[in-house]
Amino acid sequence: MTQKQIQIKADTKEIQGVYSNLLEIKHTQEEFCLDFFNLFPPVGALVSRIIVSPGHLKRMIRAFQDNLKKYEQRFGTVQEAKAPHKEEGFGFEDRGK
Repeated sequence: MTQKQIQIKADTKEIQGVYSNLLEIKHTQEEFCLDFFNLFPPVGALVSRIIVSPGHLKRMIRAFQDNLKKYEQRFGTVQEAKAPHKEEGFGFEDRGK
């Protein structure tokens, strides 16, 4: 079986990327919505919204885990960042508890 090469086009803005220090994830039965923000109090901006199917999100998670494992094997263990103080009004929050 021969693999096909797909050419991807991107302009300079996409190639440069954007910085995000906050992620909000929402979902329905059919899709996950990942909103990436750049938050610098007192303001913040949505820098990207990615909408994916549950199956694709699962593949993404596996790819992230695999890449993090390879990174840590090469550069050492990454320590998880501490959650910001709640009074600062931003950051990740576990709403499942």
